[in-house]
Amino acid sequence: YGAKIRAPHALVMTFLFKSGSLREKLKSIAQATYTHSRNLAYFVFTYKGLMALQSQLQGKKIPFHSFFAACVGGWLVFGENNPINSQIIMYLLSRILFGLSRLAVEKGYVPQPKQDPFPLVAALIWGTVLWLFEYHRQTLQPSLQSSMTYLYDDSNVWHDISDFLIYNKRTDSK
Repeated sequence: YGAKIRAPHALVMTFLFKSGSLREKLKSIAQATYTHSRNLAYFVFTYKGLMALQSQLQGKKIPFHSFFAACVGGWLVFGENNPINSQIIMYLLSRILFGLSRLAVEKGYVPQPKQDPFPLVAALIWGTVLWLFEYHRQTLQPSLQSSMTYLYDDSNVWHDISDFLIYNKRTDSK
């Protein structure tokens, strides 16, 4: 599963934003794919093993087991701050925030909104990320910085149609 998810992403990001030879780029793609796949496999093994152990010890499965097993797995497998783990954690964080907001409404902690809050959420997220990009760029994750630099800075200079179709930052002088 990790290879299925990471390989296409690494391929696109590497060819869009990384310099180096074809061999170096392919090695980078393979390394990112391997790391993502290995970490997911280690995490699933750890999580399922700890779930089985806890269930065996207590004679039943309780909700805290999943939280505890995932915390241990998260610490052991995803605790190193590197680009792959960072992206996975950010991906999960965004899904968790949406899930917790839905749960808060479902449980009655927050009233059901009268209208869809998504447009407001989208506006606040885009406003915040562009403010961070313009004034505190270093706080953003490197691949997000690269994407935003491509979209908002590099797009200020155009040479020809290849800028739009391939990449709009020249390494050679034309």
